[in-house]
Amino acid sequence: MSRRYFPFRFSPAGLRGLEPSATLVINERVNEMWREGNWVYHLGFGESRFPVHPKIAQALRDNAYQHQYLPSLGVWELREKIAEFYEEHFNIPAMPEHIIVGPGSKALIYALLLALDGELLLPTPSWVSYQPQAHLVGKRVDWIPASAEEGWELKLSAIEQAVEEARAAWGNPGIVLLNSPNNPTGRMLPLPFLEAFAQYAREQGLAVLSDEIYGLVQHGTVKHRSIARYYPEGTVVLGGLSKHLSLGGWRLGVALFPPNRAGAEVLRAVRTIASETWSATTAPVQFAALMAYGMDPDVWGYIQLCTHLHAVRTQYLWQHLHDIGIRVPQPDGAFYLFPDFARWQPALARLGIRNDTQLAMFLLERFKLATLPGSVFGAPPEAMTLRLSSSYLDMETPQQAEEIVKAAQSGVDDDTLMQAHHPNMNAAIEQFKKFVDTLETDRTPKPDPEPVFAL
Repeated sequence: MSRRYFPFRFSPAGLRGLEPSATLVINERVNEMWREGNWVYHLGFGESRFPVHPKIAQALRDNAYQHQYLPSLGVWELREKIAEFYEEHFNIPAMPEHIIVGPGSKALIYALLLALDGELLLPTPSWVSYQPQAHLVGKRVDWIPASAEEGWELKLSAIEQAVEEARAAWGNPGIVLLNSPNNPTGRMLPLPFLEAFAQYAREQGLAVLSDEIYGLVQHGTVKHRSIARYYPEGTVVLGGLSKHLSLGGWRLGVALFPPNRAGAEVLRAVRTIASETWSATTAPVQFAALMAYGMDPDVWGYIQLCTHLHAVRTQYLWQHLHDIGIRVPQPDGAFYLFPDFARWQPALARLGIRNDTQLAMFLLERFKLATLPGSVFGAPPEAMTLRLSSSYLDMETPQQAEEIVKAAQSGVDDDTLMQAHHPNMNAAIEQFKKFVDTLETDRTPKPDPEPVFAL
């Protein structure tokens, strides 16, 4: 018996082969570099940075005295508000008795994967935590193929292929996890796909987990529609406050279960897991969330403002990368881009870069661009993809984020907003231009420029 860590012995089944979440690691690394006085353009972490709306902040202060244990499903009044909110804004059937409130949608997804049988089918690419969570509960992942050439579009034929291959290998594909708008591509699932997939999932008896955490962060080109509108009997919808209201640190997520007997039984299983793990979501946050989900006109107007700013900032970055000649699918929502640099593979190889992890490290070290390799999202390493987030640039501090909001509220047009109030966004774009110029001219990268400003 090894005594290397005696008396602690680690489970080989759960943790073997896993690393901490790449998104959290890059954020911690960037913050460490900032503290050390090293400038970095932070495109690696998808955190919505806008200030907390004053009415919601006041609701939290007003409920600071709430200290009791609450029901594992969540406060009934909050679940009623959530049901009304989802019927109003997502047009899906929602019943408060079929809703659970959890400490973030991440914990709820984990509980669902623990509760449900069957292998997990994941689109390529998918958010970094889906596959590790499946690994932790001993669930096999079957990847649904997609390609950069087709903009990483999720196709029904690819889902059918993944299901057939899994069954041919004596597998048991039973759960499909959809995420729209998507992290990392920002793409939205279109109506024809949703209708066709709903029929296929119904015929095959597939359970669907629909992560719609970015459902309100739409860019206006494609309307977000929930798969639950077309497959209500087999879909669990997940959401929360972290993206459209910039409340990630509050850790409040929701799950809406099908309004039938099967949905009630799955909810019962998740409730049991909740009662034996996190017990209940933080009491003051739940009561403050009554304001967040209450459709107050001021709060709703703020959601629309923040959504517009996410769209303007993300589309601005997309347009400039596109103009540089970088292949990147145009996002429909959220605040992410998923470019690839495969066309420059020979030039990258001459720089010693043969996979996306090496590419991300090169950009961090030589161009002060913090990104994430696409392989942590399930893309092939040789595809040379990166996940970029537009949410942090020029919002590195709360004061900067507040200044962006005030500028937008002052009535400046979008072009002026991006040119005059986003020095780091524009500087980061220049860094990408210099990098591409390096690849196309086969020149040695020049020393990094001075930062626009230091924290």
